[in-house]
Amino acid sequence: MPSLFNDSPEYIRRTRTPFKPTEVTLSDVRAIMPKDLFEKSTLRGMLVVIRDVACALLLFELAGRIDSFVQNALSWGLRASTAYALQFVLWLAYWFFQSIVFAGCWVLAHEAGHAPYYAWRTTHQNHHKGTGSLERDENYVPRTRSYYLLPPESKAQISNYHEIFEETPIYTLLRIVLMQTIGWQYYLLTNIMGNPSYPKGTNHFQPSALLFKPYQRVKIIASNVGLTVMVVLLAIWGNSVGSWNFFRLYFIPYILTNHWIVMITYLQHSDPTIPHYRNKEWTFLRGAVSTVDRPLLGWMGRFFLHNVSHDHIAHHVFSTIPFYNLPYATEIIKNVLGDDYNYDSTNSFRALYRTFSQCCFIEDEGDIVFYKNKDGKAVRILESDVRGD
Repeated sequence: MPSLFNDSPEYIRRTRTPFKPTEVTLSDVRAIMPKDLFEKSTLRGMLVVIRDVACALLLFELAGRIDSFVQNALSWGLRASTAYALQFVLWLAYWFFQSIVFAGCWVLAHEAGHAPYYAWRTTHQNHHKGTGSLERDENYVPRTRSYYLLPPESKAQISNYHEIFEETPIYTLLRIVLMQTIGWQYYLLTNIMGNPSYPKGTNHFQPSALLFKPYQRVKIIASNVGLTVMVVLLAIWGNSVGSWNFFRLYFIPYILTNHWIVMITYLQHSDPTIPHYRNKEWTFLRGAVSTVDRPLLGWMGRFFLHNVSHDHIAHHVFSTIPFYNLPYATEIIKNVLGDDYNYDSTNSFRALYRTFSQCCFIEDEGDIVFYKNKDGKAVRILESDVRGD
């Protein structure tokens, strides 16, 4: 088992292996993928939906009994300090598990329509069509040297990089916390880390935004109406249970749900050893396999998050395969791709810090590029550069 603070053997191997694009084609993979893996079962899918909703309701019911349980424990003679410590631990457990269940519901909505609501569904479908392409992708598109107004590589000093990217660990941690708590909403409102070709102020709630085609605007409005109705219902419920109970029962799990969503998607598509392509070298399959499978939360990630982190490469190669068949598809894809399959057993929180602190920028030139760190260095090089092509 890898250390909580060390990189995994798979990651280290990639840093030491010069990269060349996969020569496998989509036809190669499709030819050996069993057709029954694409078959969907409405019954099976709905049973999982019912299971997730039941888990959320059960946790909600149990959380509503925490305070009374602690009061009873005090009347039984339990020391006050012990009882209140137990109360805090029980609330922490509720927030953790309920946020994972909420995130699982988000994953199911993503699976059902390939997005929880129409506005993001549109850009997410574009993301699938252009994954890993610097011109076409919609999510986590790296910013370039010129974006940060850095000097040319031939003239840049290490101080130039440190002036922009050097941060104290505390400041880096604060930025991570902000990204993990409000990053999802901030992306929807500002398109931060989306494709930089869109103008500033682009957001997922504006029907006229360039993210959408004219015929999609009615559905964006309908999506906004649905979100507004949900906000109103939450306000009514919050008023009935009180702000403190609303905060404990819903708001904290909701914020932590955003953490899981951002963590999952960020780590899938941002890694120092994974390439990004410009048009000359990009193909659908090359982009689809330029993501990383991670065993986030182990069995809980499989059960509650429906394989979204464990089998993301298979999801990108064949997004119509239902989530419950993805583990089988992954095994087939692994055999076809061989060393081109990207897996990382690094502890996901360690990987989050590593990615956040090392994936700083890319070069403006080059058909295949890797992130560079705060010293202006990439941890991986192209095989063609080693050969001197």
